[in-house]
Amino acid sequence: MKSGFLDKLVGRLNKLDPGSLQTQFLKLVQERGLLETIFESIQEGVIVVDVNGQLLYANRAAEVLTGFSFESAKGKAISRFFKEINWDRILQQDMSEWSRLMGSEIEIRYPEHRFLSFYVTPLPSDDGVQQGVVVILRDITKDRRQEASMIESERLNAIKLLAAGVAHEIGNPLNALNIHLQLIERELKLLPAERRESVAELLKVARNEVARLDLIITQFLRAIRPSKPEMTVVNVDRLMAETLTLLKPELDNRSIRVEAKASEALPRVMADRNQIKQAFFNVIRNAVQAMPDGGSLRIGMTATDRFVAVAFQDTGSGIKPDDMGRIFEPYFTTKGEGSGLGLMVVQRIVQEHGGRIDIVSKPGVGTVFTLLLPLSERRVRLLNASGRKAGRGRPGREEEK
Repeated sequence: MKSGFLDKLVGRLNKLDPGSLQTQFLKLVQERGLLETIFESIQEGVIVVDVNGQLLYANRAAEVLTGFSFESAKGKAISRFFKEINWDRILQQDMSEWSRLMGSEIEIRYPEHRFLSFYVTPLPSDDGVQQGVVVILRDITKDRRQEASMIESERLNAIKLLAAGVAHEIGNPLNALNIHLQLIERELKLLPAERRESVAELLKVARNEVARLDLIITQFLRAIRPSKPEMTVVNVDRLMAETLTLLKPELDNRSIRVEAKASEALPRVMADRNQIKQAFFNVIRNAVQAMPDGGSLRIGMTATDRFVAVAFQDTGSGIKPDDMGRIFEPYFTTKGEGSGLGLMVVQRIVQEHGGRIDIVSKPGVGTVFTLLLPLSERRVRLLNASGRKAGRGRPGREEEK
């Protein structure tokens, strides 16, 4: 860009008389300043490269999008910053072949993970000879995410359509099986004692498998046809105690040591007690499945001014970095006995309660799964020396609970 400006200036020198030289020079400087001001203010990145592939100019947006500084990168090969682009082919292309902009999409991971729309157009001189190229960059990360969200929404809608058929086709036979298993249990009492024990064991296996299938279907339906939460003020530690009581036989059978501790005076939250218990149940079962040979599960319940945090720390196999972004996807599971729906249900429940989920995991060491649930009334810390609530005349209250 600087070279083109000087060429333009030199080309006019011979045509100018001394009196108008200064005027023309100032005009050109103003034109250049105006263009640079425009380039610096737009959101698209603008990069100018000469015929040798060296960087001549980059605006502020280009620096932000690509992570390099123009001052340090000026005069260096553009291929150092965009290695996936075939610059030799672009720079050697004849002007007559540029019938349209050359464009593509590229993915970069520094300084942030972004998707960029990448356009290249020739930079001709007055005689039509290509002096280099102009590269235009546009951040399309948001568009990509919206596209991915739309695809995910369409996939979930397809699952919902399938759900009605699954619920009807499998739910009814399951009910019939349960009824007939109850009838078999009655008939079992009429068998001789020597045969009763072996048949009872087979009956127990059948009932357990029916119950397991019923649980899978229930989780499936809850995941795709969520019910609206019925909010009440609940004690999180009490819900946790009820959940652990329900899971105690399985925890003991798997040799899982559980330690649950809550901070003193844990504040209450607005929540659907059944849905929160379901979320606790799913997270604990997920931790249990990650510890097939036994282990320990520590559950801590603490509070901030905004949330009650419930942290589940297991000593299981952990989550691989490549799997971290998929753990909430329907049917995704790394465990042989998992349905791939439990954590999807947890995510939906927590999001509908206005909370969020934090996960920290190290393969081979374990995972910390934290549910953050909003308080029923947000507590406000006051720094009033008089001890009076701001804007009110009542003393002695330092927090809203």
